Amino acid sequence: MSKILALFPLTLTLFSLELLQSLPHTYFQSKKHHGFKTEPQFTEKYFSQTLDHFNFNSMGNGTFSQRYLITDKYWKKGYGPIFFYTGNEGDIWEFALNSGFITELAAQQRALVIFAEHRYYGRSLPFGNDSFNIPQIGLLTVEQALADYAVMITELKQQLAATDCPVIVFGGSYGGMLSVYMRLKYPNIVAGALAASAPILSTAGLGDSRQFFRDVTTDFESITPECRDAVRGAFYQLKELAEHQDYSRIQSEFTLCKPPSSAQDIHQLNGLLRNAFTLMAMLDYPYSTHFMGNMPANPVKVACETMLSGSDLLTNLRNTAGIVYNSTGVLTCFDLYSLYLECADPTGCGLGFDSLAWDYQACTEIDLCYESNNVTDMFPPMAFTERDRELYCFKRWGVIPRPDWLKTQFWGDALSTASNIIFSNGDLDPWANGGVRRSLSSSLIAVNISGGAHHLDLRGSNDADPVSVITARKTEANLIAQWVKMERARL
Repeated sequence: MSKILALFPLTLTLFSLELLQSLPHTYFQSKKHHGFKTEPQFTEKYFSQTLDHFNFNSMGNGTFSQRYLITDKYWKKGYGPIFFYTGNEGDIWEFALNSGFITELAAQQRALVIFAEHRYYGRSLPFGNDSFNIPQIGLLTVEQALADYAVMITELKQQLAATDCPVIVFGGSYGGMLSVYMRLKYPNIVAGALAASAPILSTAGLGDSRQFFRDVTTDFESITPECRDAVRGAFYQLKELAEHQDYSRIQSEFTLCKPPSSAQDIHQLNGLLRNAFTLMAMLDYPYSTHFMGNMPANPVKVACETMLSGSDLLTNLRNTAGIVYNSTGVLTCFDLYSLYLECADPTGCGLGFDSLAWDYQACTEIDLCYESNNVTDMFPPMAFTERDRELYCFKRWGVIPRPDWLKTQFWGDALSTASNIIFSNGDLDPWANGGVRRSLSSSLIAVNISGGAHHLDLRGSNDADPVSVITARKTEANLIAQWVKMERARL
């Protein structure tokens, strides 16, 4: 594993979430995890945002209400920096309540904290429930989202008498990508970026389509190779049952609500099962979490113990998937098409409205053509080529993806002229190798976190944290303090 050398090396990641519809406008949460207590307090507000930043005719100066969360609990008013989270593909409360490092750092550096919700997610729906119709959904682009954040930062600084306060952006996974892009596109507004688990290379079509599911497999293999073999063996047994069309046995083995009746149903089952392993690899934290569902501590280890708990591999596979899909034990059967939605993201789009928005983004700018093949990974062969993507996206949304657009618009791997960006990644995160793993300059720093899962460094401090993430956060804090000082001198 990589070590932190001087100020250089490590990385992390994230994706789709459930709505928290019942949260009040002011929300106070006090949690205690293994002795560490966090008390973030945010006020929920709405910002009048421009519908279309780039076309004066289409919507005129029409606006929509964009949600954001704010706390000035630690802020030295008019002087302290502004820590701005570039919201990604889900309800903004989910990110705020799972990014405690930002408020901890705000307490140290006396910062104002803002979490902005991405257009078309959570409650920031430009056209209400019609937002996902064609052509209304056409205003869902990375560029529009970045412009939203640039406008919001600029106007809120004016309203809060904070025009001389340096801004640092933070984000995890797709949100981390947005933080990178903010620093590239709006360096006049943003002094630096912490991009945790940001797969800016793989989502731009750079890299190996086999990498993601290979790295998921590596996580389970690292517990013990027998775990990988058991998973592969269980999928093989499922394949044999499907080939003999023994659908009643498959229903019984996997406790399905309805018996499968076609090759498509088996494909859906394979996708649902593969997605469970994906989520456990991403969220392999050393303590239990309630982010993107409920997950036990060290879920990959728990999954391997389950896969190796007896000789009945199909039962073990069902119970392993249940760690993700039936953590409460409430479900009496698994509904293939309500628990998992196949979409333009083979790693999963989630459920509800948020899944529609992410599916559209994966059909336009975000390139997620990842495959499993049962050779470099433990999963059934499930291809998703650029041609597959094109056919699906045209049928679903009437659009044809532009595979090379992110490379053109957001620089791809030609980042050497940028500055003040931290790329953090954990080696347990299957998204990590789709991001920047080596420092590119003295101000483009890769922080690699041994034993870290998807953007572990953004989470609040916990007694179970590995030393690597504690060290990473110190490195990040020091760099951010330097950037704030430099920007304050410039201003």
